[in-house]
Amino acid sequence: MKRESVLKRKTKETDIEININLDGIGNYEIETPIPFLNHMLELFSKFSNFDLKIKAKGDIEVDTHHLIEDTGICLGSAIKKALGDKKGIKRFGFSSTPMDEVLVNISLDISGRPYLVFNVPFIKGKKGSFEIEDAREFLKGFVNHLGLTLHINLVYGENLHHVLEAIFKGLAIALKEAVKIEGKNIPSTKGKID
Repeated sequence: MKRESVLKRKTKETDIEININLDGIGNYEIETPIPFLNHMLELFSKFSNFDLKIKAKGDIEVDTHHLIEDTGICLGSAIKKALGDKKGIKRFGFSSTPMDEVLVNISLDISGRPYLVFNVPFIKGKKGSFEIEDAREFLKGFVNHLGLTLHINLVYGENLHHVLEAIFKGLAIALKEAVKIEGKNIPSTKGKID
């Protein structure tokens, strides 16, 4: 069974289309008007091995917030749709990801229960940069629509670019592990994962 999905979402603020293949090789085509978001999504695709195509536009003349949050919502929804009933997945994933002076630890559970722990202090970037708060808003939408319990802990480091890169790479590595098929049953004593 192919674990692929197509998701389209259009609001008065954003217009997003996502194609994803969870059993890909990390090919990507990312088009948003936010270059740093493109970079993070390219990293996510490459390190998860998910083939990912995203076309997203929005009212960035107001602020980048709507487009960043809605892209997280759509990506989480697309992965959930591609996972189907989640039969046979490993369910849990972990990573400890260095990026130069930075170390980020991530633990996640595709549990059907959305919860985000984001232990990353605010680190100020240059004016107009993609901030820690942007990453948090993206991840809140992502977690809530995938049904993911996600714990992100910055162990140390202070370069904003390196911290964000370690977060997105680490998330990809942990998700790659969690979506692996290693059995035939739904990994829950309840018999289902919402």
